[in-house]
Amino acid sequence: MTDLGSSEIQGEHEDVGTRLDSMPKSKLEALAVSVILEHRRVLAADEAIYEEWSRAAADSSVPHSVLARLLEEYLTRQKKSEAQQEELSGIIEALGYVPDVPPAAMNEV
Repeated sequence: MTDLGSSEIQGEHEDVGTRLDSMPKSKLEALAVSVILEHRRVLAADEAIYEEWSRAAADSSVPHSVLARLLEEYLTRQKKSEAQQEELSGIIEALGYVPDVPPAAMNEV
């Protein structure tokens, strides 16, 4: 396993930013819309897991092992969602604005 120094990690982020900055605005906007829609789907699924964990936590007959697995799943999903949010932020920063998401696409979420 190779440890990356902070300058190497910084370089990786700059490479992604450069790649996004060189992308045509129309493709960048389409990418942003796509990532926004995917992020909304992920958030909805995360919310469902959280609600399931909340219901289970309120039910004293649910075994602790089940509660622990649900909580672990939720926390894992939150970490992935945070990474996805950072990706989306980079795309929007490169684009310079938050694109409109078509109303029909919002219903698909």
